[in-house]
Amino acid sequence: MRSPLRTLTRRGLLTGTVGSTALLATAGALAGCGTKGAQQTEAGCKSEDLSATEKKVAFSNWPQYMDTDEKDESKRPTLDAFVAATGIQVTYTEDVNDNNEFFGKVRNQLAGCQSTGRDIMVLTDWMAARVIRLGWVQKLDKSKMPNVEANLLQSLRGRSFDAETQLAVPWQSGLAGLAYNANVTKEIRTVDELLTRPDLKGKVTVLSEMRDTIGLLLQSLGHDPAKFTSAQFDDALNKLKKAVDSKQIRRFTGNDYAPDLAKGDIAACIGWSGDVVQLGFDDEKIKFVVPESGVMLWSDNMLVPNKATHKANAEALMNHYYDPAVAAKLAAYVNYICPVQGAQAEMEKIDPDLASNPLIFPDDTMLSKAKVFMALDEAQEKEYETKFQQVIGA
Repeated sequence: MRSPLRTLTRRGLLTGTVGSTALLATAGALAGCGTKGAQQTEAGCKSEDLSATEKKVAFSNWPQYMDTDEKDESKRPTLDAFVAATGIQVTYTEDVNDNNEFFGKVRNQLAGCQSTGRDIMVLTDWMAARVIRLGWVQKLDKSKMPNVEANLLQSLRGRSFDAETQLAVPWQSGLAGLAYNANVTKEIRTVDELLTRPDLKGKVTVLSEMRDTIGLLLQSLGHDPAKFTSAQFDDALNKLKKAVDSKQIRRFTGNDYAPDLAKGDIAACIGWSGDVVQLGFDDEKIKFVVPESGVMLWSDNMLVPNKATHKANAEALMNHYYDPAVAAKLAAYVNYICPVQGAQAEMEKIDPDLASNPLIFPDDTMLSKAKVFMALDEAQEKEYETKFQQVIGA
C-alpha cells in the first residue's frame, strides 16, 4: 500500500520555485502581509452556518496530499468513505500550491470579511499563525470533534499560535532534521558536524525555509525555537553565516536536495522526513537523523475561514480523519507524520513496515526532542525573513 516515490513531494511544493526566486517572492509577500484594515474580529465578521440544510463542504488542500485508489486515481477512498457515512458531499480541490501564493488568492476576501468559497483550507504552521493573527478564521466547536480531542498527539497540543486547538487542526506533520547518504559519508549526529566537519566541506545543503534551518541552529546553541529572543535569533544566524563564509554549505534548497542526496552528489543536508522516507524505499543507506540537540516539528493545518458557511460539516470531516483507522489509510499514502494517536496500531494491519517507521510514527523519545517554531508577529516575520535572506544570498 506504499505510495510510489513522487518526483515532487508535498513539502517541496510548500516552497514553490526553489532558490532565490522563491525567496524574493517571499520577501514581496512579507511587505504586505498585514495591510491596514485587514484585521478582523469574531464580533465584527460573523459567519452563518448552513450545514444543517446544506450537506456539502468545500475542501482546499495541497496536491498529492490525499490517498487515491491505485486502479482509479479519481477515487479517494478515505474521502469517499466520509461521503458515504455522512451524506455530506465534498468538493475537493488541490489548489494550495504555495503558502504565499494561496495567501494572495484569499487575502482580499478575508481582509474584507467576504467568502472565499472554501470551508476548509490547509496551511503550514507559520501561515496558519498569520491568518489566525489577522482574525481570518472561525473558532471550532470541540464538542463536534471528539476524535480530535481524544487522539491528537500530545506533541501537537498547546502550540503557540493556537494554544487551545480551537482554530487549527493538524492534517499531517513532518520533521526537519539532518539527512545523509551512508554510501558517501560516515554517520552524522549533530548540526555542528554538518556545519564544520572538514570532510563535508562543499558537500552540504541547507533548507531555504527559515523556520526549519534557524530552528535547528537555535537548538544547537541551547536556545528554544518555540520561545527565543532577537539576540538568540542573531546568534543562530551568525552561526549559519560562518558556515556560508567558510564554503561548508554548497547551496540553499527547497526539496530539490532530494535527488542530489540520493545520487551522492551531496553527502549530508538539512532535510524533511517525508522526503527521506521515500528515498529510503529505494536505498536504505539514505538516513534521517534527529540531531542530539533536537528536531523541528511542523504541521499543515485544517482551518475554517471566515464566512465559510459549512463549519459543522467541516468539523465532521476533521473528526473523520482523526479516526485512527482512517488516519492510517491516509498515512500509508502520504508518508508524513500521522498526527493521530492510535493510527500506528491500525497501520499494522495495512503495512507493518510503515507502522514501525519512526518518521511516520515517531516514538516518545523522538517527539520529546521536537519543537514547533515560535509564532511571529508581523514585525518579527519581516525582520527575521529579511535577515535570513541576506545571509543565504537571496
